[in-house]
Amino acid sequence: MADLAALIDDLWEVRADLGPDDRHAAATVREAVGLLDSGEARVAEIDSHGQVVVHQWLKRAILLLFRVSAMETVESPPFEYVDKLPLKHDLAAAGVRVVPGASARWGSFLEPGVVMMPSYVNIGARVGSGTMVDTWATVGSCAQIGRDVHLSGGVGIGGVLEPPQAAPVIIEDEALVGSRCMITQGARVGRGAVLGEGCVLNPGIPVIDADTGKQISRGHVPDWSVGIMASRSREFAGGTYGLPCILVIRRLTEGQRHDSAQLNDMLREHGVAI
Repeated sequence: MADLAALIDDLWEVRADLGPDDRHAAATVREAVGLLDSGEARVAEIDSHGQVVVHQWLKRAILLLFRVSAMETVESPPFEYVDKLPLKHDLAAAGVRVVPGASARWGSFLEPGVVMMPSYVNIGARVGSGTMVDTWATVGSCAQIGRDVHLSGGVGIGGVLEPPQAAPVIIEDEALVGSRCMITQGARVGRGAVLGEGCVLNPGIPVIDADTGKQISRGHVPDWSVGIMASRSREFAGGTYGLPCILVIRRLTEGQRHDSAQLNDMLREHGVAI
């Protein structure tokens, strides 16, 4: 891949001059994005030190793809789409269940065992096996969703495509994200973590330990923790206002499976649910 990465980086330097007529450039770019589509490469991953590593050249390839692609009409009866990119196909052979109303863009990767209710997965995203993308949930560009994750109804996983070096949203294995949560701008939900419904998480949102009142992080919910949406009072010239935060109310045993009924009972104590 090193040679291909070098070619993409060279094309990036002359991107302003590229267009749909540049067949050689288009072939190179599509080869790179094809690696994402097949799962042979991924935009980002977590290294052995727990840090997010972004493969910038692959994000550049996605951005270049829009420059070298022309608008086309895509027929998917009874629907018609007009876009620069096709949808994924051969999903049955890939072992993916896709309910009517769901779609995934070419350049995303769905591992075998993924279930998509009426939902959407954008280019560059990766969804792990055993994960359910529930009704009206969206997985934005380049987001990395782990295995055995549940993205509940209406969850919005934000896309992070530009700048190319920016880290995407990462939801790690076995996490459960409650209904209508919004996870954006490269925020991260740790392995086995649970977010109650309606949480908003981005790199500017403090994550606070309910027992100590101390800030754990910003934009990163720790592994095996249960978080809910809360607010902190802050004084401003115009008065006192509540600013959003995530409140960690419980720590789960590592490897503990999620019992929805038990979790809902726990969260109802705080007026929220999954």
